[in-house]
Amino acid sequence: MTAYALTRVSTIGPVADEIERAGGSLARVFRRAELPIKLIEKPNQLILLRDQFRLIENAAREIGDESLPARLSIHAGLAGLGPYGRHFMSFSRLGAAISEGVGAFAELLQAATRMQLAVNGRWAKWSYSITEPIDVGRQKNELLALGYMIDLLRCYAVKGWAPDHLELPGATLQAKADVEAIFGCSLKSGPAAAVIFPAELLQLPNPGSARKAPGDDFLFIPPEDDFLSCVSHLIQCEALAGRPSIDRIARRLGLPRRTLQRRMEERGATFESMLRATLLRQASAFLKEPGLSITDLAFELGYSDPAHFTRAFRSWTGMSPREWRSRLQESHAPRPEALSNG
Repeated sequence: MTAYALTRVSTIGPVADEIERAGGSLARVFRRAELPIKLIEKPNQLILLRDQFRLIENAAREIGDESLPARLSIHAGLAGLGPYGRHFMSFSRLGAAISEGVGAFAELLQAATRMQLAVNGRWAKWSYSITEPIDVGRQKNELLALGYMIDLLRCYAVKGWAPDHLELPGATLQAKADVEAIFGCSLKSGPAAAVIFPAELLQLPNPGSARKAPGDDFLFIPPEDDFLSCVSHLIQCEALAGRPSIDRIARRLGLPRRTLQRRMEERGATFESMLRATLLRQASAFLKEPGLSITDLAFELGYSDPAHFTRAFRSWTGMSPREWRSRLQESHAPRPEALSNG
């Protein structure tokens, strides 16, 4: 059965700034990628990995710059890696950060990803590969990853440090000269995207105090075979562009509507139950923010009319959003999962 890998929106880096700086149309890029433009305001939102590929590919085409992914990741740095960046900086030495951090990559940042560290004599090779069969935008995703990997290495080495060389799979290396100028080293063909650097650097100490890694309360990336979690995150994504529909979710997954319904039913769910549970969890989280009005909250969840949201919320919980917020402030509000199974 087809698996669906997810990644964080933060991994696309400052794509909006780069597109606008080059005179491109941000709206057109997101429209062609079939993604809501409000995603740029939601760095921790999860999207399909294939959609990230498509978005970066469309952005590069819009501004005529095949080296765009390299610049995006270098400019984004640790911020683009969210909890994985913090996890990487929680180790005392670079070698431990890479070798111990590879297992956390799929949980904290992006699924369907394999990272490996190999040492051969005086050289170390840190490689990156995608296990999901996605063709469109694949090399650009690998360039994006190489930029992040170089930036992480620089956090332990020195600012401006450059590896010996980089490797990238494919018969043709896109924008090779531009990419080499951005990364400050040569780019060669290889079996996988990889950074090659002196193995002695693995002993470098963390230049700052080891930072605390993300806790259990952080939003972790679900595994590729967790179909219902994937649907839930896609519902959240679609809510940014209006009321989510089963047809929109089916299209994003590349499935016929009936197949999507059947797969949810096989797991004891329906689209309506998934929609209700997902929106209720989001609404409950938003209601904890005292500065967010009920009207703005309704729009965040895809409702064009706040009254429709209030009626829906009352049907889910038996109380209005304002009553829920009041109860929540008094620490008496029930957990949303207790109400989403009815």
